[in-house]
Amino acid sequence: MTTSVEAQVIPLRRPQGKQSSTPNTTTKPADAAVVNLPTKLRVEPEETPEMDDALSRVLRFVRNRLTGDYTVDEFGFDRELTDALLLPPLRMLYEKWFRVTTLGIDNIPKDGGALIVCNHSGTLPLDAVMTAVAVHDEHPAHRHLRMLGADLVFRTPLLGSLARKSGQTLACNPDAERLLSSGEVVGVWPEGFKGIGKPFSARYKLQRFGRGGFVAAALRTGVPIVPCSIVGAEEIYPKIGDLKPLARLLGLPYFPVTPLFPLLGPLGAIPLPTKWTIEFGEPIRTDGHEPEDLDDPMLIFSLTDQVRESIQSTLYRRLSQRRNIFNG
Repeated sequence: MTTSVEAQVIPLRRPQGKQSSTPNTTTKPADAAVVNLPTKLRVEPEETPEMDDALSRVLRFVRNRLTGDYTVDEFGFDRELTDALLLPPLRMLYEKWFRVTTLGIDNIPKDGGALIVCNHSGTLPLDAVMTAVAVHDEHPAHRHLRMLGADLVFRTPLLGSLARKSGQTLACNPDAERLLSSGEVVGVWPEGFKGIGKPFSARYKLQRFGRGGFVAAALRTGVPIVPCSIVGAEEIYPKIGDLKPLARLLGLPYFPVTPLFPLLGPLGAIPLPTKWTIEFGEPIRTDGHEPEDLDDPMLIFSLTDQVRESIQSTLYRRLSQRRNIFNG
C-alpha cells in the first residue's frame, strides 16, 4: 500500500508581523561578526594626550595669527612663533642628529637674569641654537635663551628678521643690560668669528674673549655668569681651508673649505652627525662688588680670565673622557 505525502510550500521570506517560535540560528554576516567581537579584540585608533596637545597648539597658533592675538616684546621676540615653528625642527637636530647630552642645567637659575658664556665653533653657528634648545627643553622652567648676535646676522635678509623673532638681539652692552635687568637668560659667544671660523687644527683651543664687555654687563646688573662648554660642534664642518677672495666678494668673514664642501655642493653643507655634550658650569657671582669697582679694568679682566679658564678646563676634561666623535 502506498502512503501519499502532501507537498509543502516553504516560503523564502517569513511573513511580516509574524515571529518564529523557533530560535534564529541563521549565521550572521561577516561584518556583523566583527562588530560584535569582544571589546579586547577590537582594533580601534587611540588618541594620546600628546596628539591632542599638539593639535590644540597648532590650532591655537593659527587662530592667533589670523586674529592678531599675539605679543612681541620690545626686541621683536615672538615667543609663540618660536615655540610653535622654530623650536620643533631644531629639536629634531638636538635629539636625533647630534644626540646632545646636557649637564649642569641646574646651574642656570630658575628665575631672574643670568649670563651664559659659551665657546664658539663649527663654521656655522649651530652650537648657539643647540644651546638655546638645551636651555628651553632641559631646564625645569623651560626658559628662553636670548642670544647676542653679530651685526652680520641682522644685516642678512630674512635671517635678521628670523633672529629677532626668535629672541636674538645685537651683541652690545646696552641691549645686554636691558635684557639682564628684566630677568632674562642671555647667551654670549665672546670668541665671535675668530672662534667659529678657526681651522680644524685649532679645535677646542679658545680664542681671545674680546675686551670683556659681557663681564661689564653682568657686573652692572649683578647677575651670575654661567660658563658653558660645548664638545662636538668643532667636528661638524672640519674647516681645512678658507677662500678669502670669495669671502671678501660676498662680504663674509671667511668662506670655508671642508672635506665635503664645496666639493659635493649642497650635500657638503650637511653637518656630520657628531655626538655633543653641553655642560653648564658653576655660576660665578658678580653681585658682591662695590659700585665704584664695576668699571675697574682689572676686575673685568680677572673675571673674564676666570670664565675663560673654566670653559677651557671643562673642554679638556670632557675631551679626555670622549671615546670618539660620533659616539661620545
